[in-house]
Amino acid sequence: MSAVTMTDETGAIDLVEMTVEQVQTGFAQGSFTSESLTQAFLDRIALYNPPYNAIIFMNPDALTDARASDDRRKAGAALGPLDGVPVVVKDAMDMKGFPTTGGWRLLSSKAGGIDLMPETDAPVVARMRAAGAVILGKTNIPVLSATGSHANDSWAGPTYNAADVALLPGGSSAGTATAVAASMAVLGLAEETGGSIQNPASAQGLVGIKPTFALVPNAGVMPLSSLRDVVGPIARCVWDAALTLDVLAGFTMEDPKTIAGVGRRPKGGYTSRLHVDALKHKRIGTYGPGWRDMPLSDEAASLYARVQEELRAAGAILVDDPFHGSGFAALRTPTVPGQEFDARGLESVPYDLGRYLARLGPGAALPTFADFAAATAAEDAFGPSGVLTYMTHVPGFDACLADPTRPPDMADFIALREAHLDIFTRVFDENELDALVFPQMRSALAGIDAGDIIHETTVSEINIAGLPGVTVPAGFYQSGAPFNLIVVGPQWSEVDLLAFAYAYEQATRHRRPPVLQSAGKARDPS
Repeated sequence: MSAVTMTDETGAIDLVEMTVEQVQTGFAQGSFTSESLTQAFLDRIALYNPPYNAIIFMNPDALTDARASDDRRKAGAALGPLDGVPVVVKDAMDMKGFPTTGGWRLLSSKAGGIDLMPETDAPVVARMRAAGAVILGKTNIPVLSATGSHANDSWAGPTYNAADVALLPGGSSAGTATAVAASMAVLGLAEETGGSIQNPASAQGLVGIKPTFALVPNAGVMPLSSLRDVVGPIARCVWDAALTLDVLAGFTMEDPKTIAGVGRRPKGGYTSRLHVDALKHKRIGTYGPGWRDMPLSDEAASLYARVQEELRAAGAILVDDPFHGSGFAALRTPTVPGQEFDARGLESVPYDLGRYLARLGPGAALPTFADFAAATAAEDAFGPSGVLTYMTHVPGFDACLADPTRPPDMADFIALREAHLDIFTRVFDENELDALVFPQMRSALAGIDAGDIIHETTVSEINIAGLPGVTVPAGFYQSGAPFNLIVVGPQWSEVDLLAFAYAYEQATRHRRPPVLQSAGKARDPS
């Protein structure tokens, strides 16, 4: 859809794949108002949310907020970069007036549990409001964001992949990805501890930014790890994701670790280097056993070979498996033998949850971790059948659980992060690399009910190291499952990674809108 064609022959607003630029052009040309645009998205949600179950709470003030944006525009007032743009927010992020349920029936009054009602917005939600965004609602997640593959166990029911309801949608930001992929919002907020931005973005052919740790505040977001959790955008194009990162990034006293990002944000913002020639003469490392000794499937390898030719055509210089012999692959230690996820850094979760609950305010239904544990004892998250039972395998977790009011000793994790960064930096320096470009998944998506997970390439590594990554659509498997790349670089290098992703996106245009089922059609995942 071009930037000037935003209504069809009936005059209805064409929402499919709508970008922030198209929204702003529509406002400027008088093609629609924020109120009429918001109403159009609400109508689309009514049609498509029932079969996909992406949005679990609707914001009753959305139209009021849209009218306020229109009033600012009419009055010639200063406008935010997302003024009047309809967006969605992940359930795990505190939003005043809405419960933060963590996807768990025990934390939702709608499912018979106890509501956690925040008295203030999380900083990222407040920043979206300050930028003028119209928040349409909150999106679905799995219980305690404990999986990066799906939201099947949510109290609100499963979320389905907009690309194909039969496939895993990615998690834990499943609802945000589906809402954005299905054009039920222009863009959305997601959060990652172990793949929860990159997995759903890749599973649904979207752009996702997993930022450098501490660039974006995550206070007021239900935690899994205070030393790994990050918040970032999911969008349908690189430009929108970059623009949203400008809104989200930066220091706040509500989250003092963000002092680390002071002086690291690019002059001119994260869109400042987006150019079609950004890949020219850039040295790009490719995936291989030096990074992780887990091969690509035959089909993924074939698709990746085509990508490498596309990168060369865009002017990039490819460096084959630059981590070969570095010892980097040996750093990853799956928490549970035979599985893939390295959960080190999550051992502080009882302490982190206690701090999160205290931030909710004096009226919180569960003000301490002890209250939380008592209220959820019927489905103990850390028990043998709990969603976080794997935490009992992480050294240091038991000590934190025994006294969650005391800051845990995280020295081992800090040493692990340093080890990752030492090798990563050495490999980049020795090979004069600008970035890595890998397939984000090693194989096609499994079925939503297959009992499988998303087999990714970068989740444990970049979350432990605190490194940034940007996903970008790169085609499709024969099954129709999206095939995405992830562009990875040193800490604070988001502006360059976005430029590389943008150049690839503009050269290839692999993103295509899904064919959706409407509310009147039965879901058939077979």
